[in-house]
Amino acid sequence: MTIDATYGAINVLLVEDNPADIRLLEEALKSSKIRYRFNVAMDGEQAMNYLRRPPAESGLPVPDLIILDLNLPRKDGREVLSEVKQDERLKHIPVVVLTTSESSDDIIRCYRDHANCYLTKPLNLDKFDELVRLIEMFWFITAKLPKRNN
Repeated sequence: MTIDATYGAINVLLVEDNPADIRLLEEALKSSKIRYRFNVAMDGEQAMNYLRRPPAESGLPVPDLIILDLNLPRKDGREVLSEVKQDERLKHIPVVVLTTSESSDDIIRCYRDHANCYLTKPLNLDKFDELVRLIEMFWFITAKLPKRNN
C-alpha cells in the first residue's frame, strides 16, 4: 500500500485553527507508508493566500488534497470552499471538509459548493485516528488524484 514512487510525497493543505487537531492529524499520519508534505493555514484568508500565490515564485507545492475545517477566523471554511470551487485553477483539488459541525444546513451547503467529502470530527482520540486512516486509505490509496501540473 504505497503511492507510486514517481508521484512523490502527497501535498496536503490543512486549513485548521485548532493546534490540537493539527497535531492529532499529523501524528496519525506519521506511521504511514505514504510520504506527506503538510502545509497548514490557520484561517481562511491565509488558506486563500496560499492557494492563489504563483507556485513557481513561492516554491510551495500545489496541494493534492485540502482538508478544511468550517469554523475558522477571518474567513470561514464555507467561504474558502466556495472560492476554491469557483476558481478555474483550483477547483480540481479535492476538498475534504473535516469539522465539528453536524448541521444539516452545513452539510447541504458544502455539497452544493462541491465539497468532495464531509466528515465530522470524532471526540474520541481512537475514533479520530481511525477517521484519519480512512481518509488516507480512500484519498491516497483507493482514489486517483489529478496529475500534477507543477
